[in-house]
Parts: sequence; structure tokens; C-alpha cells
Amino acid sequence: MAKAAFWRSEWFLGGLLTLLLLLAGASDLLHSLERKAYDIGVQAVSRTPSERIAIIAIDEPSLANLGRWPWSRDLHARLIDRLASAPAKVIASTVFFSEAQLDPGYRYISRLIDIVNQAAAEGVAQTPETARIAALLSEAETTLNTDRQLAGSLARAGNVILPFLFELGEARGRPDGALADFVVKNRLPQVAEANGEAASAVQVQLPIEMLGGQALALGHLNARPDADGAIRSEPLVIRYFDQFYPALSLMVAARSLNLGPADIRVTLGQEVRLGKLRIPTNRRTEMNTFFYRDAAGRPAFSVDSFDDVLSGKIPASKYAGKIVLVGATAAGLGAAQVTPISLAMPPVLTLAHSVSSILQEDFFVTPRWGNWVSLGAMLLVGLYLMFVLPRLTAGVGALFTLLVLVALVGSHFGLMLGAGIWIPLMGASSLLLIGHLLLTTRHFLLTERGKEKSDLESAESNRMLGLAFQGQGMLDLAFDKFRRCPLDEALLDSLYSLALDYERKRQFNKAEAVLRYMADFNPKFRDLPERLARLKQMSDNVLLAGSRGQTASGAVLLGDAQVEKPMLGRYQLEKELGKGAMGVVYLGRDPKINRVVAIKTMALAQEFDADELVEVKQRFFREAETAGRLNHPNIVTMYDAGEERDLAYIAMEFLKGGDLVPQTKPGALLPLPNVLSIMARVADALDYAHRNNVVHRDIKPANIMYEPASDQVKVTDFGIARITDSSKTRTGMVLGTPSYMSPEQLAGKKIDGRSDLFSLGVTLYQMCCGQLPFIGESLAQLMFRIANEAPADIAALNPQLPAAVVAVIERALQKNVELRYQQGGQMAADLRACLTGLAATEAEQ
Repeated sequence: MAKAAFWRSEWFLGGLLTLLLLLAGASDLLHSLERKAYDIGVQAVSRTPSERIAIIAIDEPSLANLGRWPWSRDLHARLIDRLASAPAKVIASTVFFSEAQLDPGYRYISRLIDIVNQAAAEGVAQTPETARIAALLSEAETTLNTDRQLAGSLARAGNVILPFLFELGEARGRPDGALADFVVKNRLPQVAEANGEAASAVQVQLPIEMLGGQALALGHLNARPDADGAIRSEPLVIRYFDQFYPALSLMVAARSLNLGPADIRVTLGQEVRLGKLRIPTNRRTEMNTFFYRDAAGRPAFSVDSFDDVLSGKIPASKYAGKIVLVGATAAGLGAAQVTPISLAMPPVLTLAHSVSSILQEDFFVTPRWGNWVSLGAMLLVGLYLMFVLPRLTAGVGALFTLLVLVALVGSHFGLMLGAGIWIPLMGASSLLLIGHLLLTTRHFLLTERGKEKSDLESAESNRMLGLAFQGQGMLDLAFDKFRRCPLDEALLDSLYSLALDYERKRQFNKAEAVLRYMADFNPKFRDLPERLARLKQMSDNVLLAGSRGQTASGAVLLGDAQVEKPMLGRYQLEKELGKGAMGVVYLGRDPKINRVVAIKTMALAQEFDADELVEVKQRFFREAETAGRLNHPNIVTMYDAGEERDLAYIAMEFLKGGDLVPQTKPGALLPLPNVLSIMARVADALDYAHRNNVVHRDIKPANIMYEPASDQVKVTDFGIARITDSSKTRTGMVLGTPSYMSPEQLAGKKIDGRSDLFSLGVTLYQMCCGQLPFIGESLAQLMFRIANEAPADIAALNPQLPAAVVAVIERALQKNVELRYQQGGQMAADLRACLTGLAATEAEQ
């Protein structure tokens, strides 16, 4: 059994899957995915290619006008002569001149010249006719020997680089012979054999000595396609036995910088340095070429037709100081190459991308630690599949897997796009996806089905436990057990009985919850709709039940009779308006004068200990009386205060608007003139209250009511904060959010009206930018910042805020009370001055 459990364990399956994908990655199974991701990254990056590079293409129009390929080499000579006259900086050709080009008639001309020369050597007298024949033969030989013409053009230009080709393979002995001097002069003398390597060659195909000897330099044109046949990298160096030779692209870049082989320093497997240019390479000393995308419908590099340049249609001056690359682009001339940005790119264009990459240091680097990071990512994903994923729920596991996948894929493309670094992470991403799907599927098939079976087996036990709890009066536990049972008609009977028990105990909200749970299964069960409607009415109207089924007003609830609206003091409660930290606010009506009021309740007995309850009640009515004397258009009017069954209440003016909390959000801020007008009126209200020796203590957006239709502003809850100052059981909730408190209030010092003005400054700050001036990750940190740190610069949060308004906020938020506004009237006057200045500015505009 233990062995079977071991083979079925999720950690073993995760480890096995990781091992299999590691082996698959080593066998090139996942390399195609890595290459595809690399190509996408290359296509996503956009850089500007070197403007120094120009391409002259042997294209279809040139073949049509100049004849079938191969052309006579005098055409190449004429092109080089034209480019040399510009003059071009460097000329490089991708055409191989590995064999001498002999015109069919040239052999006969050579034989006739040999006969003439032999006759002259034997002393045969030369007549005028034979002299003319000899001159004609010499002229014909010069015309037909196109190799000599091309060699002359190469010598005159002095800046032409030709290609040669290696046959790659592992050298096991010695070369067949020494290479010619015109080849050996291109070898690289500064090569450090570190921990890397270079491609090895056993044979070499060179241009004929007549041409190679006149070329400025030679460079190999070998390409090393990946397993899918695509060209993504450039082998900058190839080892020919004990010598190292540069790529044509590297030699072109060097000569364009007036550098030679001696200026090229190679550290195998790490880098190639060309003067001050550094080209990082992979372990095989290959550069990950940057392929430039076409932009706005224009090719990355300028490409002109060979015939247009040769005929003078394109002036040679266009190529002055340029790096000119000559090569075939016509179909059938050479093999097109697959690259990340093209399925058929001519070799001369590939060469252009490589040269530009070297000169501008544009390439994708795979650092030596890249493979370790790739392997580490695979192992970390494997550990996640083995030990973390099995312990997560389905939803959390899916979310966490998605986050890890986004991190892996984002890192892959982020490094390529941002830093030009290529780290293969698709293997780890594939392992993550495959592993998650397999393990979660297995978990569903085995664990979830087993859980369903277990739930079905335990359903009857839960039902019996529910009935037992219900019989003992533990209705909440009974409902919990019933909800673990599959719903059927029999269970509905039990739930209906439970709902009746809740009603008998006057727990109408819970009875309604049971009936709604039943309605989700069968909304027409018995009298379910009617009973739900009646319970909804009870839940909305009944405040609390007495021990004998009486409401707070004394009205008795009898069976299914019409429910009488409850009373609180002399007020009839209509409906609930909202809940606060210490009580509920109801819409009420004074039946004697038919006046609508808002009634705020406070369960003092639940908030204070018995030994302080009497003192708190006395303070409650004293403060309520003081606040009730306030008569100001911007202060809510308090009509009455009372107590019933330890439930204290205050009846006050009913306001149709809402508080300012929604208008403190960044997307819902009021226009600045409205904000200044509202705050000025609140400051007036505070000034009036302070002159009557009443300090609010809890100024914040939730205690400022505003009705846009009538532009009415009212400050609420005067005296409530003072009443609750001594709460020991729920201090955090009673005092509300400390973000609006003054430093002296947080310190527990004696406060006056200037504390309210600080709180008003916080509110003004928030309504101007949608953010609090002081924010902390904990209550202690928040209190420290309010007491010691300056608020965040509001001008940075809202650059359009006038300087005058910023000044008002800064003065209101002074931590030193002597530097703060001393009276609300002063702050109101400054706010109205800001409002006037704002209106004047708008009028001028």
C-alpha cells in the first residue's frame, strides 16, 4: 500500500514530469519552441539600421538587361571602377570567384600568341602584316581575359573584400598544404582560447589567386543554420587547423573602421573586440544577429539594381563613403536563407544585417549564466509542481500558475525588448502549463470525485445532526449542517421547520436567509413567496425584540397578523437608512406633527462597561443638549435626544443629499469652485460652533452632507465624537478613521476649534486631489506621519491647483496650532478669496 501511494503521490508525478521535460529539452524537443519565442522577440524589437550600408543587387532586371548568369567578369570590374570613383568606403561582394573565367575563344587566341612569340624567338623576320596580326592578337587577349580586368579593378580600387568558403568538419590531422599568402594575411593573431570554441574547418574554397591577391581582404561566408534551417546567428570566427579566420561581416566592419586583422581580438566563447566595439558571443563564438524590420513600407537597407548603377542611371556619388555590398537577389542565384523576419532572405541582405549589428552593437546577448537561469527556472517550476501546487485550491492554484507563467513569459520578452538579452525560458513555461494541466486534471478525477462520494455518504449524518441541533435550540448549527446536505423535498421540510423556529425567536433576518436558500431550489415550495414577503417587511421594520416578543415600542407581534411599525420614543420608524460604527440610522416620523426626521441610534450598553455607563449617558445628553442649541444654516438641526432600553438616540433634521465620501475618489472629484464653496460654508459652520464653545472633533467627508440640486451643505454629528471619547471596548471604531485627526488630538491633548480646522484641511486636500495627505501601512505609522511628517505635495498630485488654494491647505495642515488658522472665519475668507480669484482667471480666459 505504501509503495502504491508513493507512485500515486503528486510530488512524485511533478518530479517525474520535470525530469522528462529536462530530457526532452536536451534532445531538442523544446528547442523549436524556444526558437519560435526568440523570433517573436526579434520581430517585436525595432531599431534603426546603419545608414552607411548600401546594397547593389544582381536582380531580375539586371539579368534581363545584362544577360544570363554567370556574367563576364568585366561587368564586375566596370562596377568596381564606378564605385571606386565615388569613392565608396568599402566594397564587399558575396559572389564567389573560385574558378578562372575563360572565354571559349580565349584558348585559341592564347595559342596564336604563343606561336607568334615562338616565331619571334626563333628569329623569324616580322613583316608589317604579321606585326598587325600580333597587335590584334594582343588586343584580343586583353579584351577576353576578364579575370585580368577584374584583378586590375580590384588593384585600382584597393578597398574590395572578397568571400571564401570553408568546408566545416572536425580537423583530425594536418592540412593538405599551406594556404597562400593572400589568405594567411587575413588570419586573426589575437585569439584567446578560453572556455569556448569556434566552428572547425577541414577544407577551404578560395578565390583564384589573381583576384584574391588583389583584394583588400578576405572573409568567410559560412552560415550555421539552426535545427529548423533558420539563420539566427553569425559565426564570427572559424578555426582552420591552428589558424582563425574572420567572417566576411566582421572583416567588412573592420575595414570600414580602418582596422585590420591585428585589431580584432577574440576570446573564444565570450566576445570579439573590434577596436572599441565589443561583440558578445555564445559559447561557439557566434553573434546573435539583430535583424532590422522594414519601416513604413520601406526596406531596412537601400537596395539598388546592378544594371542601374552600371549604366549610370544611379550616380556613383550616391555611394561615397558607403559600405557597398554586392550580391545576388534574383531567384535561382544562390540559396535564400530563412531568418526571424523573412522566409527567403538573400545572403547579401543577411550580410547587411550582420554588418549593421556589429557597427551599431545591436545584437541579442545570451550571457554565460543564461543557461543556468534557464535550468534554474525549470527546477523551480518543478518544485512548485511537486510541493506547492498540490497544497493550493483549484482557484488559487490557477491564479498562482498564471502569475508565474506571466512572470516567465514577461521576463523572456522583457529582457529581449528592454536589454537585448535572450534567456531561454519557454522550457520552464511549457513545464508549468503541462504540469498544471496534468496535476489539476488528476486532482479532479481522483480527489474531487472522492470528495463527492464522501459528501453523499455523510449527507444523512449531517441531516441527523441538523435535526438534533434544531431540537436543542441551536438553530445556527442546525442550518450549517442542513446546508451540507444535497437539497431534496425531504430536506426542504426540515428547512421550512427551521425557518419557523427562527421566526418564533424573532430572528427574522435568519428566517429569511433560510427561506431564500430554499427558494434557490424550489421557489414555489408551500407558501414560500408569501412568507418571504412578510419576513422582508419584518426585517425592514422591527428594530429589536424584547424577551416576550415585543418590539422596542412595545407593539406585540402576533402570529401572521399585520406587523405594526415599531416606535422609538415618540418616533415611528419607517426604514433603515444606514449603519455606522456604533449604531443604525433610521428614517423616522414624528406622528404628532408629521415631521420626517433622521434617527441615529447608539447602543451605549454594548460599547461601555457597566461601571462607566451612567457617566457616559449623562455626558451623552449634556453634549446633545449643547449641540442642539446650535442654529446655523450649515449645521444639521438636532430636534430631540432620548433613551429606550439602553438604546440612546438622537432625532435630527432629515437631509435628502448624501455625504461627500463618493466625491473624494479620484474619478469623481467635484469641480474646484464647488469644493471651495462647500469648504467655505463648512468653515463658517465651524466658526459659529467654536464661538459657542462646541468642538466637533470628527470633521471628515462622511460628516458633511451635500445636496447638489439645492447646493445645500450641512455638517452633522456635532458632539458625537466627544460622547464616545471614553470608549474602551471599541476605540478604533468609535473614533473613526484617524486620517483626519490633528496631531494634538492623536496625542490625547486638550483640543480646541483649531483641531477641527486641521481636519477640514485634510478634507479639502482630499477633495482637491482624491488622495489623503497622510497614508500609512499601519495605524502606528499613520499617527507618526500625521504628528511628524509634512503631507505629500498636493501641487505634484494636482498641478492645475491654484497656488492660493495650495497655500490655504498648507496653513490648515500646520502641525503647530499657532501657525494654523485660529478661527474658521479666517479660513472661510481665504477660501472665498480663492474662489473669487478663480472666477477672475476664468473670465480672463
